[in-house]
Parts: sequence; structure tokens; C-alpha cells
Amino acid sequence: MIDNEVFTRKTVAFHTLGCKLNFSETSEMARRMQESGFDRVDFDDVADIYVINTCSVTEEANKKCRQVIKRCIRRNNNAFVVVTGCYAQLEAKQVADIDGVSLVIGNNEKNDIVDLIGNACRTDSARIEAGNILKDKRFQPSFSSGDRTRSFLKIQDGCDYFCTYCTIPFARGTSRSDTVENTIAEARRAAHAGAKEVILTGVNIGDFGRNNGETFEQLVEALEDVEGIERYRISSIEPNLLTDSILKHVAQSQKFMPHFHVPLQSGSNAVLQMMHRRYSAEFFADKIASIRSLIHRAFVGIDVIVGVNGETPEYFEETRQLLEGIDFSQLHVFTYSERPGTLALRLKPIVDIPERHRRNAVLHELSEQKRIAFYKRFIGTEATVLFESSEHEGRMSGFTDNYLKVDLPYDASLSNTIHRVRIDSLTIDKSAVCVSVLD
Repeated sequence: MIDNEVFTRKTVAFHTLGCKLNFSETSEMARRMQESGFDRVDFDDVADIYVINTCSVTEEANKKCRQVIKRCIRRNNNAFVVVTGCYAQLEAKQVADIDGVSLVIGNNEKNDIVDLIGNACRTDSARIEAGNILKDKRFQPSFSSGDRTRSFLKIQDGCDYFCTYCTIPFARGTSRSDTVENTIAEARRAAHAGAKEVILTGVNIGDFGRNNGETFEQLVEALEDVEGIERYRISSIEPNLLTDSILKHVAQSQKFMPHFHVPLQSGSNAVLQMMHRRYSAEFFADKIASIRSLIHRAFVGIDVIVGVNGETPEYFEETRQLLEGIDFSQLHVFTYSERPGTLALRLKPIVDIPERHRRNAVLHELSEQKRIAFYKRFIGTEATVLFESSEHEGRMSGFTDNYLKVDLPYDASLSNTIHRVRIDSLTIDKSAVCVSVLD
């Protein structure tokens, strides 16, 4: 048991930056620490131990991580500060050099957090526990809890693609996953914790099972039989791994929601080749058309990166024109950020920062036009909504099966329940639809 003086009270607070995968893993760390006798408190409280699960997708993400680290140190300069996640994995020494950090833990060491904290003592310099993740083939399962409404279920980790702009393989390692049987067991744990909806998450989830002869499609089929889970959503999946058989399964399923998030990154074949992506712009457009033909009401989100090295004005225009012709629901637009050690640093021309932001704004405007048009299609129709448990200024929200955000006056009886609604109108700011509950 912990016997270091710094842990006499053993209160711990967590903060998560970045992706759904990080939220899943933070929940797993919190459960392990609470089972070992730690008392969890809010991150804004004064705690004995702070655990910060970081992101490093851009330099701005690194900056936010440093700000959060320094904020908790100011709150309690006697706290034991633990930093983990992608920033800690990629820049362990840089993180350890932040005054006040006590322990730096790599991504695959997260599940060892109780032992690592228990064996640590306060010293003038931070201890680093971050191994060579490219050689570490362990898969660490996890699911998020705390929000009874939904759970992020980690089904896969790492990536074998090594795209030229991306550090994920160096932060997360190569692709790996558990068996279908063990993943179903984790889904049952999430159901037992009260989740009504499960989001399947990972780095490259379409790669599930490749290391043990199973497939993502087999997992999707097996998840149908988990009692207690009423909804599943598939998080970001590569277009070349989103097979027609998966689409057909979702089209006829009562549990898998008509909601897809498919990364494009660029609509220019020249840029896609420079990025080392594994599909063409034409293939991507055909894939979205396949989704629409099979599931016409599906929400389709798309990732795109603007201003990457090598993206000429002509190549950006190819992206804009491709997206203009695709029937999507919303864009997630990322402004390119140089990442140390990536091959994209060798590409020319370099797009200046103001032009990167201009291109971002162009695609954001297109995204908003498409999103509003998608929402308007469903005014006057009926849908099912899983209502959130939280209240904000007398209002509550939820999401339809096809991921329209709904807004209505707070009603505690609706929390964490699924109801049929009629979609009446858009809100004034067009960020949600107003509904009437029918049952």
C-alpha cells in the first residue's frame, strides 16, 4: 500500500485532453486508483495527486497541456503531478522538465499507474516511465464511465499507416487489439455500469482483430447480442476499411446508429499521395455515395486537414470542389501543424500561417452550410433520442439516432432514457433542433 508521506490523504483529480480514446483510458485509470483506496475529487479542487492525460495532435495541443499542468501546480504546489498520454510519450523529457511535475507515464504504462505512483517518491526531478511503444505489443482495454448515458469503449490502439503528417504511431505504437470475446466482455462491463450507448473507439478501429485473425465486422455482429446496450456508434473509421458489408449491417441494425465519421484529409490525389493515404479522392466520394444510397438519413462527418506542406492553392481548390459535391453532414477542419520527426516536414511548398487559417475558414463556412441543410431535411419528421442526464440553464439535450442534437426544457424523468420525438424547428443559433416528446 502507499506509504509515502505525500499520499497520506490520497485525493486524486483527473483531467483529459484530446480524443475519445483518452477519455476511455482516463476512466480506466480512475477506476483502478479508486479501487486501490484513492478518493477522486474534481479537477478544480485542491488534490494531493493530479493526473493529466494529454494530447499532442498539434503544437496548440501541446501548449494546452502545458497550461493545464501549470494550472494545477499553482493550485497546490505540494501536489504530486502525473502526466501521461501522447504528449508525455512523445516529449517525455520536455514534460519532465516542467517545474512541479513528479511523474511522466507513457501511453502503454497507464494501466500500471497505481504501482508507478506507489513506488514513486517526491524528488527534485520528475521520474519518467515511458517505454518504446513501437516495440510494445500489449493491448490495454478500457471504457469510459461516469456519464451513465454513453460510454467510449476502446476496441483498438495504435496504427500501422505512418501517414507523413502524423505522429500517432510514435505516440500510440502499431495497431493491436483484443479478441472479440474479450471485447464483448468489456462491453458488458460498460452495460453493467449503466451505459445506454457505446461509442466504439480507437486509433484505427477498422483494423480491429488483424493481429489475431478476426475482423471488425465480426465484432460488430457480436456486439448486437450484448444486453443492456441500446445504441452503438462507430467512431472515426478509414474509408478503405469501411466495407460494404459493414454498411449493410448498420443499414439493417436496430442497435448500430446511422452515423459515420470518415477521414478524408485532402480532396487532392496529389496531396493524398504525399500524405501516404491509402485511397483516392474518387474512392472516397464513392464511399460517401454508398453510405447515402444504403442509409439516406445517416449523419456523415468528415475530417480534413488544410495547409499541409505541399498543398498548393490549386490542390486546396480540388479539396473544396470535391467536398462541395459530396453529401456530407459536417466537417471537422484541422489546420496543419508541423510535428517533429514527420516526413511532411520535407514537403514543399510551405503554406504560411495566415493562408492556413483562410483555408480553414473557407471549409468551416462550407461545413456550416451543409450541416444546416442536413438538419433542415428532418424538420417535421420523427426520430428517437437518447436524452442526456445533465441540466444547463434549465435546458437539456440529447441526440437522435442520426446524430442531430436536440434541445428542450429540462425534465428529470427523461434523463438517460430513449424516447420518440417530433422535430419541430431549428434553434435560433442553428446549433440544435427543438423537439416535442411523443412517448
